[in-house]
Amino acid sequence: MTTTVPSRTVFETVESEVRSYCRAWPVVFDRAEGSRLHDEQGRSYLDFFAGAGSLNYGHNNPVLKRALLDYIERDGITHGLDMSTTAKRAFLETFRSTILEPRGLPYKVMFPGPTGTNAVEAALKLARKAKGREAVVSFTNAFHGMSLGSLAVTGNAFKRAGAGIPLVHTTPMPFDNYLNGRVPDFLWFERLLEDQGSGLNHPAAVIVETVQGEGGINVARAEWLRGLADLCRRRDMLLIVDDVQMGCGRTGEFFSFEEAGITPDIVTVSKSISGYGLPMALCLFRPELDLWEPGEHNGTFRGHNPAFVTATAALDTYWRDGTLRERTLVNGGRIEGTLRELCAEHGRLGATYRGRGLVWGLEFTHKERAAAVCRKAFEYGLLIETSGPQDEVVKLLPPLTVSDTELDEGLGILARAVRETA
Repeated sequence: MTTTVPSRTVFETVESEVRSYCRAWPVVFDRAEGSRLHDEQGRSYLDFFAGAGSLNYGHNNPVLKRALLDYIERDGITHGLDMSTTAKRAFLETFRSTILEPRGLPYKVMFPGPTGTNAVEAALKLARKAKGREAVVSFTNAFHGMSLGSLAVTGNAFKRAGAGIPLVHTTPMPFDNYLNGRVPDFLWFERLLEDQGSGLNHPAAVIVETVQGEGGINVARAEWLRGLADLCRRRDMLLIVDDVQMGCGRTGEFFSFEEAGITPDIVTVSKSISGYGLPMALCLFRPELDLWEPGEHNGTFRGHNPAFVTATAALDTYWRDGTLRERTLVNGGRIEGTLRELCAEHGRLGATYRGRGLVWGLEFTHKERAAAVCRKAFEYGLLIETSGPQDEVVKLLPPLTVSDTELDEGLGILARAVRETA
């Protein structure tokens, strides 16, 4: 009897074992538009993953695509380091007029390397330079990136272990509701700062996500964020908000911290800032913190001009008024309603939900069930992923431009997947 062994693909024979998303979605994708991906067999998938938050305006957004094609066709600059270009000027002017000035934000704009972790590294370096101190405080279940400085302020044990060396000069503190409301906010943190015997070196900065995406969709209350900002101000620590995944409208407002009414000292932005999925990142900070010497922090691809072009088009199209914000909040309410019904229906299994805007999580007491739901959803044509320290949360991250019909379809598939894995 002859046994036929399936031939291994080039992804298995050439690509590293470090690949991950392709294991959960074992098809070969070929094209995409809006909220949909299509594999090479022609099957369509509704995308509630959105490039891990890099595609807030959907795949191949036609307005952004037209701007990019026009720029390429006229031989616009592609690679520009930090040289002055017309594309960079247009972005800076548009970012100032549509985002910074209407919000009364005084920030200077720095272009680090083109990823979120590059922006975080720049923020940490700048905070230490400004304060002349090395300690930084982060929070339980935080995720800030995969380079060494970012890993040092990340909570996930699996990710941290990959560093292969000690991750030092940082101290974790409890995120909002980490202790289930049994301890007043910042009691431990403030006591350590007061006690000369605590062993906590005076921090240069505190870095926080307003909603912890990879950590399990943990949502900080506005009052908790205001309390943190006040603590930083009183104790001479800079406040860094990592808005890499939750910025660019994901929670409704352009910046996720706006709801709390705070103005961080430093903000990191990436993922959807280019609007098109092109690599781009920003580190924003108060003018008095602009202490850099020329070239003190740089990167070969910090001047990715095609990303400036699509970023400018995204700002012009979606942020000149409040239409996208209002739509995001309305659709967030629809998702919340569906999750509320699912949790009531499956209450005996211990499902809970949480989120803001268009980022939501559905957590299961039986942690392995989250992955089962995602697998079942994929079978029915919906891309969703898990998050949380034990992958116990189903994470919903649809494009902000998702249509009503697509949102209903995706939520229907999710509900079916939940019921069929009960």
